[in-house]
Amino acid sequence: MKWTKSTFGAAELYHLKNENGIEVEILNFGGIVRSIRTPDRAGNFEDIVLGFDRLEDYQAAHPYFGAVVGRYANRIANGKFCIDGIEYSLATNNTPNALHGGIRGFDKYFWQAKGLQKADAVGVALHRISPDMEESYPGELFIKVTYWLNNANQLIIEYEATTNKTTVINLTNHSYFNLNGAGKEDILTHEVRINAGRYTPVDARLIPKSISSVKNTPFDFRVSTRIGKRINANNEQIRFGNGYDHNFVLDRATDGLEEIALVKAPETGRTLRVFTTEPGVQFYCANFLNSTYTGKKAKTYQGYAGFCLETQHFPNSPNQADFPSTILRIGEVYRSTSVYGFGVYSN
Repeated sequence: MKWTKSTFGAAELYHLKNENGIEVEILNFGGIVRSIRTPDRAGNFEDIVLGFDRLEDYQAAHPYFGAVVGRYANRIANGKFCIDGIEYSLATNNTPNALHGGIRGFDKYFWQAKGLQKADAVGVALHRISPDMEESYPGELFIKVTYWLNNANQLIIEYEATTNKTTVINLTNHSYFNLNGAGKEDILTHEVRINAGRYTPVDARLIPKSISSVKNTPFDFRVSTRIGKRINANNEQIRFGNGYDHNFVLDRATDGLEEIALVKAPETGRTLRVFTTEPGVQFYCANFLNSTYTGKKAKTYQGYAGFCLETQHFPNSPNQADFPSTILRIGEVYRSTSVYGFGVYSN
């Protein structure tokens, strides 16, 4: 196992490789997962995450390809929330909502980075300090995000943060996966299982207000189901999201790390298993991509070019007392771990 460091424009690029040949590239700009190379059932390695070949494209507006998202991942209704009776107003960069940390979220900063190695894994630790009132969020936030690649073919992401003032926090990684290979055909034939008997339906602004059962809806992925099977169903929630762009309430036995999703690509045999300590996951199928972005190797990314499984607390939690809290107070430590495990299966 080894890690190396090179440059990617003005950014640092950390290259992780395990003993099975799996390779992961991490940028210190935005904590971005730039590439993940894994084998298919025939042993052919290919990059399976969407992204760019130039730093300038990551620095411009894009749909968060591979990035660490914060200070608050997902949407906050009307860009407003209260803490201890004080109202905070955020930029409504997803009119009328605040989305993924604002105009300049964590994905648009250079982080301090350091390569890591231990007996069974190689990695990179990323640090930054988010100043008090950055993007109008209260509190100076001290953040550490660590990526590990191990010989079990797992990419482990560990998040940690402390604050000097009560604030809200909800961090995730926004990688878009295509298990057939980045820039290949769409992901509609991928088969997905999500361990969730409930989800949070949204209104037309994509803001959830309640928790509902997935039973008898297109959102029931408790049994492995092809993504394309119901993505165009005659369903109000599907219309609101232009497909799948919804938070699933995970069926959890503990507060620890548990497997919550499995994705299979029948064409290539690649699999992705997701584990997390989080209570929810946003399942998104790149519904809003529309050939605007030219990605790696000059491939144009269109709708359904990839899927995201963004492990998280729920959208709009600061305004929903019945959702798990995203409040972080002085003296507390925010910790979250998610694992993306890569494999293959035979026909």
